[in-house]
Amino acid sequence: MAQGTDVTDAPHDDLAARRAAITLLEAALERRAGLDEAATSNAMRGLDSRDRAFARALTLACLRRLGAVDRLLAPRLNREPPARVRNLLRLGVTQLFWFDTPDHAAVSTSVALADRDKATRTFKGLVNAVLRGLLRDGPPADDPEALAPPWLLARWQAAFGPDTARLIAAQIAAEPATDLSLKQPGDLEALTAALEGEALAGGTLRVAQRGDPSLWPGFSEGQWWVQDAAAAIPARMLETRPGQTALDLCAAPGGKTLQLAAAGAAVTAVDRSAERLKRVAENLLRMGLESQVIAADAITWSDARIFDAILLDAPCSATGTFRRHPDVLWAARPGDIASLSAVQARLLDSAARRLAPGGRLVYCVCSLEPEEGEQQIAGFLARHGDFETRPAEPDACGAPAASLTPEGWLRLLPHQREGGQDGFFAACLQHRAAP
Repeated sequence: MAQGTDVTDAPHDDLAARRAAITLLEAALERRAGLDEAATSNAMRGLDSRDRAFARALTLACLRRLGAVDRLLAPRLNREPPARVRNLLRLGVTQLFWFDTPDHAAVSTSVALADRDKATRTFKGLVNAVLRGLLRDGPPADDPEALAPPWLLARWQAAFGPDTARLIAAQIAAEPATDLSLKQPGDLEALTAALEGEALAGGTLRVAQRGDPSLWPGFSEGQWWVQDAAAAIPARMLETRPGQTALDLCAAPGGKTLQLAAAGAAVTAVDRSAERLKRVAENLLRMGLESQVIAADAITWSDARIFDAILLDAPCSATGTFRRHPDVLWAARPGDIASLSAVQARLLDSAARRLAPGGRLVYCVCSLEPEEGEQQIAGFLARHGDFETRPAEPDACGAPAASLTPEGWLRLLPHQREGGQDGFFAACLQHRAAP
């Protein structure tokens, strides 16, 4: 039996769950956010909960090992098969070596799936031969560098050195725990016991249990929300106080809005997506917190107000979120980084105009790419002589000490925290003028 991701409730219809996994994998590789869109489609909702869970778990396991899977397939394919056949093989290989599936089931269901579809039927012999051949060869050796797209691995090697790049890549295969941010810090001890979790620096609660978070203790009471440990750090860096005005730009899905509101600030949350802001509003209601929520483009938003504190979580390549969203590695393209960097610079300039004299601006991205982080802030400071870096204090905001850069910014890498964290960049900028 292959060892890896475990799904407690195995599917009762093997082919239905695996057909759904093929659909999810295709969507994940075709377009950014395709996996999430496909997972909420009518076709997926038509499956029972066990099959949906199995399909999603298998797809994520495949995406986390996609580089290694394709490396195994390469010498066994004399020519490139149709995309659906390759994806069927990818899922079969994942089940053989990295999923809790009996070997015979991994092979037989893959062959049956090929036979079921007229477009793939003629390849069922190939599917059978490839999977049985790999099974005879036995489990492959682990190689972290095989997990990342080569162009991204090369970028990480150039930015952080080969050893660190290898440590980053090793995190791709890891299935992450769930991190929670608490509305009231005083609830940490009780919730740690109730959820059998671990308290992390800064007040994040990490829990290992799986399943629907809405059924966990404290959810319906509005005591916490799901937020990666690294994603919770930028709002802490802003150090908002009760009564201050705070602007959360590019606010959806809203975790940072909740943090600012829980700290007592008068928050305005702006995002260009009215649809995504619905989730922000729902979470505010569940948590019993208040914020003005506005659907607008943060660059062209015409509001003339200025704010004591601004948090800009800019749209980015999101390469640091691969632990929970491994599809981002395979949907990203080299050209994305340059185009997103231009948008980020415009957003930063817009945010600077909205900041009160003496106020603080925190810029962050869930990206590992220097053009979206370090280089972005260096360019901003060169354009805006009335701003300076407010050096980050890792202990105060719950960041690993190793994440502090010589400039006083934070470069959070996935391996810097035991159990992992999202990759982030964050910098706090202080307006020089007296308030």
